[in-house]
Amino acid sequence: MATQDTAPHDGALRVLSTSDLAGIDISLADVVDTVEGAYRTLHAGLSENPRKLTVKPQDGHSVSYAMLGRDGTRNVVAIKTSYKHGLDKGRDEQHYYTALTLYDDVTGLPVAMMDCSRIGSLRTPAVSALLARECAAPGARSALVIGTGTQGRLALPFLLTTLPDLDRLMLFGTHAEGIAAVREQLSTYFPGRDVEVVTDLRAAAADADVIVATAGAHTPAAVESTWLKPGALSILVGHGLAPSTLHQADRVIATSEAQMNVTGTDMADSEGKLPAVDTEFPPVIAGLTAGRHSGTERIFAYNSGLVVTDIALGHRFAQLALAQGLGTEVPLWQ
Repeated sequence: MATQDTAPHDGALRVLSTSDLAGIDISLADVVDTVEGAYRTLHAGLSENPRKLTVKPQDGHSVSYAMLGRDGTRNVVAIKTSYKHGLDKGRDEQHYYTALTLYDDVTGLPVAMMDCSRIGSLRTPAVSALLARECAAPGARSALVIGTGTQGRLALPFLLTTLPDLDRLMLFGTHAEGIAAVREQLSTYFPGRDVEVVTDLRAAAADADVIVATAGAHTPAAVESTWLKPGALSILVGHGLAPSTLHQADRVIATSEAQMNVTGTDMADSEGKLPAVDTEFPPVIAGLTAGRHSGTERIFAYNSGLVVTDIALGHRFAQLALAQGLGTEVPLWQ
């Protein structure tokens, strides 16, 4: 799916801002399908997703990533950058910037450079929802989301998209505005559904078939392995799970083991080590490896995100935006 019909002229770059992308309508099911397709293409060997590069100062006040990838279905090459500052401060004092630049690998022309925040806010919970679809115990009915930031706000709508039989939805959060935002997003996509805000994290975790931990680094939440019921699936996106949920899991799945070893060091044991994964997620999506082997396995899944999913979803947004004439053409290389 090349984009030569909408790519700008050589020497120009179409820049898509936060506001350009905000009004583009896309369903949760479309996002899930797009992300799932990216995983299948990667597993088929048609896409490339090299290990991300990381830079972090010794005092840990910031972190930055650079990710390069190629989507073999769309014939698109892209570079994603991510920079977060103020990790030693409260949420209101932090700064986060992420951008995605797409190039058409058929024409050799740039497609667009875009703010990647909405892409990430959709891609990550879509991956968690796919992990839940493939790895949750049969008949899973309850879900607990930890955290009410960007990744937590769409976690429940995406889970209901892939696991529509969930009937108990729980939320642990410490920010009133975040809790309100979670409720708003849930009612937007699933009118009539509400979420139970829990304060006893241990009791909630013990009742949850699926736990999605999306909280920030300063969260007081730290679910321990001994709290989990047989068959529980714990998905780590940000923070909220103690290292025991990884080290004592019956089965460990990662979107990418290499990326888990880069970004998951806070889950290391006392010797600074992470366990080997039992399988990565792309072969699970492809149906070659089982998500789980029994209904009683306690599974830990690490969702670090792959740039090929950003590329696929970013390309989809770029096509929709360019078709609507959105964005600003910048003569960057003229």
